[in-house]
Amino acid sequence: HAKELGNAVPTTPFFFLKPTSSFVTQPSPIRVPAGCDVHHEVELGVVIGKTGKKIAAENAFDYIAGYTLALDLTARDVQQKAKEKGQPWSAAKGMDTFCPVGPFIPLSSIPNPNENVSVWVMVDGVMKQNGPTSDMIFKVPELISSASSIMTLEQNDLLLTGTPEGVGPILPGQKVKAGLTVNGTDVCVMEFDVIAD
Repeated sequence: HAKELGNAVPTTPFFFLKPTSSFVTQPSPIRVPAGCDVHHEVELGVVIGKTGKKIAAENAFDYIAGYTLALDLTARDVQQKAKEKGQPWSAAKGMDTFCPVGPFIPLSSIPNPNENVSVWVMVDGVMKQNGPTSDMIFKVPELISSASSIMTLEQNDLLLTGTPEGVGPILPGQKVKAGLTVNGTDVCVMEFDVIAD
């Protein structure tokens, strides 16, 4: 994903925050603000199970309660302007409904989040993204260790982990369907209508 947008591939994890008001679950719709170029980015979500700070990568799995599927929606035009000005991406990433999430997936359903797990998204029935989490630049333990070195992670925090290539726009009137597969079987599928806000 970094390469397809012409961004340098990071050598250390980079992250941003989404407000809880960006969360949306089925059957509520995704709302696209007027004039925004909104793109889908499908991701594995890691649900934190207990409070931790400065978590060593080798201990990261002790802090995972389970997983979910999420869409990191991004107002690409707003993000580009922020990049050009050296500003944070909060406005581009944090609008209402910009973090659609699926149901909780128990640990037993995903023995290893970086092996035999794929995420995919379709827009109006056309596959747009489909890639394995093994392609992630940073594995889940590294992400937990990095984030917790900066801030305390708390129970029920949600950590998104990166997206495969194929990000693209969604428009009012479209339907977005996303899924998470383990060993070729869908363990989570979610679908959202896209409407104008």
